[in-house]
Amino acid sequence: MDIPLTKVLTTFGLFALTALMEILGCYFPYLILNQQKSQWLWIPTALALAAFVWLLTLHPAASGRIYAAYGGIYIFSALLWLRFVDHVVLTRWDMLGGIIVLVGAAVIALQPQGLIR
Repeated sequence: MDIPLTKVLTTFGLFALTALMEILGCYFPYLILNQQKSQWLWIPTALALAAFVWLLTLHPAASGRIYAAYGGIYIFSALLWLRFVDHVVLTRWDMLGGIIVLVGAAVIALQPQGLIR
């Protein structure tokens, strides 16, 4: 099975961008409701969630296997957010878990007759 690297990178990049929009769509309301930030943040909330939904339509298909692979990328992205936005030091268990979900996403996506063909 010879999958072009650009196709793999494009698919995983799409998953990462989708995860970012999903996280932003949840983070802004958190800031508004729990941190008493400006109500104007509802505007980027709506934009992030609209972008999230649109990006989902660009995924290779709407199926459990796609969402399982995307879920691994989402988990890894959430850990990156925790580290670089919330400034929480990740434990070795966090890092190991992040690596495991990335490998799991790759196994699902790159299996013969998998997501990326």
